[in-house]
Amino acid sequence: MPRRWVAAVACLAALVALACEGGGTASPRPSGGSPPPGGPAVLTALGDSITTGFGSCLVLIACMRNSWSTGNGVRVESHYQRLHDDNPRLRAYNHAEPGARAAELTGQAEAAVRDKADYVTVLIGANDACRGDVNSMTPVATFRTRVDQGLRVLRKGRPKARVLVVSIPDLYRLWEVGHTESRAVRAWSHGICPALLADPTSTAPAAVARRTAFRQRIDDYDAQLRAACRAYGSRCRYDGGAVHRLRFDLDLVNTLDWFHPSVTGQNRLAEVSWPAAGWSH
Repeated sequence: MPRRWVAAVACLAALVALACEGGGTASPRPSGGSPPPGGPAVLTALGDSITTGFGSCLVLIACMRNSWSTGNGVRVESHYQRLHDDNPRLRAYNHAEPGARAAELTGQAEAAVRDKADYVTVLIGANDACRGDVNSMTPVATFRTRVDQGLRVLRKGRPKARVLVVSIPDLYRLWEVGHTESRAVRAWSHGICPALLADPTSTAPAAVARRTAFRQRIDDYDAQLRAACRAYGSRCRYDGGAVHRLRFDLDLVNTLDWFHPSVTGQNRLAEVSWPAAGWSH
């Protein structure tokens, strides 16, 4: 390839990375008017790479503008976008981090308190299960303790804030539809969620047992998220398993790692989780 082409490609990649990263804050559009009665003035997102929009741009980095929760781009009708229609002064912050587990929820919740958030979305748990093997997954009781710790920070610091706890996507379903797709299998071989996706085409009893155990662990985590939200009180809403029920076919994940939601996938996450938030729109 001619040297000038290499330079051009490198510059384009850098520009894409800068554009997609977008920072942790959704920039408010031109302001005007006051928040609707009972509507939020500050939205804060907590969670992992899914909520950062990871991989939904042209490279495998966080792409906050496409986040199902706080995204302010034109291709995802995020919770921010829906709320912004009624309140152009709405501010949004995204403290989700790629690789985050429930243990990181407390720190993220502390950031939400500093934001003075009055609407907080929480999507956490995939990384607690996506470990090197089944034995390395976060124990269910430990997961619940860490979720409770994070929610306790929110309840104490922002007692009037509305909290939406979202179920974990059905990653086992992703294996079901993807293990016969050679491109997905190649991508997963680089160490993506090995507790589920290692040796994805194997039918050996040990591989089947491992995937079954992973599936059960996600179900157990979702049960604890539901219970933790119930224990929080009336200011917490659970999505009723709506995100977990979303049928994640391959057209909803990016074609780089065949794991994280694409722009289309992020839009569907926003769509199915929005009703549980309870805001009129």
